[in-house]
Amino acid sequence: MPIEDRGAYLIIGFTDEGSSFEYTQKRAQEVEGRLIPLLQAEDSPYNRFIMRVPGFGRASNSFNSFIIIALLDHWKNRKQDSQTIMRQAIGKIVTVPQAVAFPISPQSIRVSNYNKPIQMVILGSTYQELQSAQSQVIRSLRKNPNLSRIESDYSLDKPEVKLIINNNKAKDLGISTQTIGQTLETLYGGKRVTTFNRLGKEYPIILQQYLSDRRNKEGLAKIFVRSENNKKLISVANLVDFKEEGSAKVLSRYNRQRAVTISANINENYTLSEAIKYLEKVMSEVAPENQITWKGKSEELKETSNELFIIFALALLTAYLVMAATFNSFVHPFIIVLTVPLAVFGGLVFILFLNSSINIFSQIALVILIGISTKNSILIVDYANQLRLKSKNIESSVKEACELRFRPIIMTSLSTMIAMMPLIIGNIGPGAGEGSRLAVGSTIFGGMIISTFFTLYVTPTMYLALAKNTKRIDAVDIELKKELH
Repeated sequence: MPIEDRGAYLIIGFTDEGSSFEYTQKRAQEVEGRLIPLLQAEDSPYNRFIMRVPGFGRASNSFNSFIIIALLDHWKNRKQDSQTIMRQAIGKIVTVPQAVAFPISPQSIRVSNYNKPIQMVILGSTYQELQSAQSQVIRSLRKNPNLSRIESDYSLDKPEVKLIINNNKAKDLGISTQTIGQTLETLYGGKRVTTFNRLGKEYPIILQQYLSDRRNKEGLAKIFVRSENNKKLISVANLVDFKEEGSAKVLSRYNRQRAVTISANINENYTLSEAIKYLEKVMSEVAPENQITWKGKSEELKETSNELFIIFALALLTAYLVMAATFNSFVHPFIIVLTVPLAVFGGLVFILFLNSSINIFSQIALVILIGISTKNSILIVDYANQLRLKSKNIESSVKEACELRFRPIIMTSLSTMIAMMPLIIGNIGPGAGEGSRLAVGSTIFGGMIISTFFTLYVTPTMYLALAKNTKRIDAVDIELKKELH
């Protein structure tokens, strides 16, 4: 599906794990500073920028992320679409030092604005096993040039300092592990000890070590605990050993199972369906013992890939059964339903002709076509049946029905096609919802042209071929009257 111009694009940015709020904010301001000249330029397509540190969603739990929303001017005030504008700015965004920043376009419907289309979840029993599996999978995925920004939500890149208490030394000095733990918790995590009232306002009093001392391990030398043996103050730095190592920012679970999620972007010429099949093939080769499932857009595609055919089948079956009850026949509805493939064919041809795509909007339009296209055939078949009630033969009934119903068929079809013209013509140049409007308009417009043209030939021909051995629709009533008399 072509990415729709929604009048904005997003800039997602990250700094190193463990970065402070001030550091990340400075990197975000550097990106913003590069974009501001674009906003101030003459005939600028931009309206304004909105910056947030940290970002949204799970990224908001740490200070190493930021997001900038680039709001564009109204469609009629700019000549370029959002994709073109974004490409012009990408060089200024991705070259910011000490940060990873990239622009993306928000999706049309249902999915998160900045989640990647590919999101595969690998389930396992331990995170060590999952880390081994994901390393092999990511190594294989990087061989595919159609996949980009391949990442996992499980990575041991969060800097962490572990304090290992020397129990023997602490015991000799009369200091309990609980005392050391509570002291570190209070001075590093903060503790509200009381409140202060002034001029009717209440202020919390929080006991905590200075920020500058909390940012490096040397600050432990300034923290003291009291010995229970001699009541002297002893530095915590003398009682603990430091161990620096990387840890995972989050330990994700999916359906209560340990899981890691591998995400990736896909190139424009590579479909999501092809990417999912490729990932399934890689998993079967690299880690066949691990179960996989999907998230986001990938999950939607897996769930709805077969639903379209079910929807079409149910729509056709419902229409067929309703008409069977109306015409008191199984043959006449079948003749009418034969126009549906012609309408769908016309819709698909115009989708390709106008460079649109088969997406959720065009699928809805194809379902609508089932109802609209059968209407023309109903006009011919129903009137032919009425003429047969007057004891006319089947051939003359069909000819007269075609002659008399030609005008209403053309009028209703033209009115439908004219109604679709604003959706198609309105897409000359960027505009609000151009992708969805073009998908709906082109599908219905093309389907009506093809189905209307062929209905005038296919329906009468099939009526003569299939209904020549059928009885009049009032045959049952005639038989009953004969029996009663």
